[in-house]
Amino acid sequence: MAKVHTKVGVIGERACVMGFAALGLSVYPVEEGQEALETFRRLARCDQYAIIFITEALVGSLAAEIAKYKDKADTAIIVIPGRGEPQGLGLNALKQAVERAVGIDILAQ
Repeated sequence: MAKVHTKVGVIGERACVMGFAALGLSVYPVEEGQEALETFRRLARCDQYAIIFITEALVGSLAAEIAKYKDKADTAIIVIPGRGEPQGLGLNALKQAVERAVGIDILAQ
């Protein structure tokens, strides 16, 4: 029987993630890349998280690590906007995933 992942984690800047705690999500406020990397690795390895949200500002420092997990079927890694101007990283990741799944870019504008 396959293990059921039941938790949702949110990694990002304190000001961006604390609101998710009110929704019952596990929040992990971090302020720099190394702390984010260690937190992401811990969550990805523990086999309890169905979804891990990461703010755009931290994705750059986690890109190589995220790539290791992006095709795993048991944990979804989703980029969300954080502080400042949205960088469009979440939309780009979504477009790539959809294109891989269906073979064409159905989200093209």
